[in-house]
Amino acid sequence: MSLHSGDYQMLTNQDVSAVVAILAATADITLVLTPDGVICDRVLASPDIPEKAFIGWPGKSWNETVTVESRVKVEQMLHEAAQGQPARARQINHPINGGADLPIKYTAVRVGAHGHIVAAGRDLSAVAVLQQRLLAAEQSIEQEYLRLRHSETRFRVLLQSASDAIIIVDARSGRVAETNPAAASLLNKPLRRIQGADIADLFPGPQSGRVKRLLATLQSTGKADDLALRLDDENRQAILSATMFRQDSATYYLLRMVPHAVGSSAIVMPKAQSKVVKIISEMPDGFAVTDLDRRIMTANAAFLELAQLGSEEQARGNTIDQWLGRPGIDTSLLTSQLLEKGAIRNFRTIVRGQFGAVEDVEVSGVAVQEGDMPCMGFTLHRISRQAVANAKPETSLLRSGDDFTRLVGKVPLKELIRESTDIIERLCIESALQLNSDNRAGAAEMLGISRQSLYVKLHRYGIDGLENDVSN
Repeated sequence: MSLHSGDYQMLTNQDVSAVVAILAATADITLVLTPDGVICDRVLASPDIPEKAFIGWPGKSWNETVTVESRVKVEQMLHEAAQGQPARARQINHPINGGADLPIKYTAVRVGAHGHIVAAGRDLSAVAVLQQRLLAAEQSIEQEYLRLRHSETRFRVLLQSASDAIIIVDARSGRVAETNPAAASLLNKPLRRIQGADIADLFPGPQSGRVKRLLATLQSTGKADDLALRLDDENRQAILSATMFRQDSATYYLLRMVPHAVGSSAIVMPKAQSKVVKIISEMPDGFAVTDLDRRIMTANAAFLELAQLGSEEQARGNTIDQWLGRPGIDTSLLTSQLLEKGAIRNFRTIVRGQFGAVEDVEVSGVAVQEGDMPCMGFTLHRISRQAVANAKPETSLLRSGDDFTRLVGKVPLKELIRESTDIIERLCIESALQLNSDNRAGAAEMLGISRQSLYVKLHRYGIDGLENDVSN
């Protein structure tokens, strides 16, 4: 509340009671003061101001009812009013026991012939509450801003230090919004050329279309299977996985690329088949996938156990011939039939462990010769020793003879004769051992060869039972 010069002159010429009545009707609180600043017998206040705020004020100096920092303002207002000048409006704070200070904006005027001073004030509590809320909101905004700055800093540090190649793409434009040095290194492009580029332009030839189809699938279904990509003519490969997220009402793709060594075979299994993959990896029968050159691409724990290997890395890249089948005989026959027929079942052979253990197994397999990555899959089922002992050699010989006739015209005659001779020789040795109850001396005499020659052939064909020969 403020007074203009004309209003001030009018009030100073009025009776004290009349001025008080006028100001009390418009002000939230009105004080009548003696010329030396003592509050007279009563305080006029609106019902909105708590009564406890001004109890005990009458008879006290106005200075005694205000906070320390407001006393100078009170003295200035009393001095200005006593000089006959309109006192400038000032905010005065009154302390309240057990609560916050009561802020009042006062204007003081001298009235009547005796020099009384009337101070009329407007309650600023509501304004103070709004100011506090505004300050709290500003502090909250500042804290949120700092939190976002810290989050962005952490994001930048993680993005720049990540070893995996990461690319963030704007879904609407298809252009790169963010990337990291690992992506620039993997794509063999400067970082500044990747930033803002169309994502499809970062991959060569047909790989570009495959990436577009991946992102289209992700856009329509919300998920997409991982993708094996060739990065350049040097046959460098990487596995691309993609997810989608929203930020600031915009959609983005998060692409992650994991490199593969040059020449390695990257198998990408659809996510929907992850349970099947887990079952295969944990099933008791051995399982291995090879390329058409019989080099192992992946193998489960049961296969590693049969081959006496400690990890899949020891098997990957090596031919399955090192562990499956009789040397130079079974594996070539097995794979030729597999490629011809597309699938085989219950092919009986052996698995040779890395440390000399031999297991009789039945092999079933399937060949997939179409697609980007032709391969063959094998399951190896252990056969009990009793089942092997009860098998008739004639059946095996007949089956092997039938198998060999299918190879005519596909394998040189010299190779067929050598392999058929090996099969017959093995069958004869096994039969001689069976007839002599595994007595090696008797078997060698029956076959007409020396014991040393017999040992060499036993080792060549991976035939067990040498422990029975210690006493012979």
